[in-house]
Amino acid sequence: MMLPSFRVDGKIAMVTGAGRGIGRALAIGLAEAGADVALVARTMEDLQKTASEIHKYGRKAYPIQTDLTKREDVEKSVKTVIEATGRIDILVNNAGMNIRSQALEVTDEEWETILNTNLKSAFIMSQTVARHMKDSGGGKIVNIASVAGAVALRTGVAYGASKAALMHMTRVLSTEWAKYGIYVNAIGPWYFRTPLTEKLLNDPQYLQEILDRTPMKRVGELPDLVGPTVFLASNASNYITGQVLMVDGGMSVYGF
Repeated sequence: MMLPSFRVDGKIAMVTGAGRGIGRALAIGLAEAGADVALVARTMEDLQKTASEIHKYGRKAYPIQTDLTKREDVEKSVKTVIEATGRIDILVNNAGMNIRSQALEVTDEEWETILNTNLKSAFIMSQTVARHMKDSGGGKIVNIASVAGAVALRTGVAYGASKAALMHMTRVLSTEWAKYGIYVNAIGPWYFRTPLTEKLLNDPQYLQEILDRTPMKRVGELPDLVGPTVFLASNASNYITGQVLMVDGGMSVYGF
């Protein structure tokens, strides 16, 4: 039996939050696997740095400055990609943020900011891109969720709620869009080394708490996320939809 392709040669991918951290790594990983990549985030300088890395693999990059919480910005960015490439085959909804607050201290503004960034933006982007995927024969959508959507964590009620909702949104969209050839899956990371987590992970006590809850006894490195994302974006996952792949060193199994 022939092994299905784990590459995405010639595909057009769109990655949100692609300027830094996880989004940057996933965009570069998709380019290394053969895709041209549209890069979406708020800061053009960061996107241009990602684009320069993608060019090293001989792939095209399309940096687009976008406020993902605004429908008009999302629709404009998708239109730009369609006009430049003719289609979008892969969408990775990675953009996200957190404000660490005790539940009794969470403000309405914090709640709305987190939910708009982590959930609303992913829905608007998925809906907008799926309309084009439907007309072009299908595609792959990968949502970057979190173990916080499955396991209760401290100081993260709004973040956890947004990621739990993102996981369930993944399941609902997969059932509605399967008939169009649109696959919708999610990835649930635990702690990974990024610029946003660097300060936390440099605290020995905090790091030890993380390691104590992780059966593999280490935090994630960005390459650990690239493989699962390319897999879900490639033909190797052509009978998988509506699933959440936990990439967490076993944390969600082990618990607290």
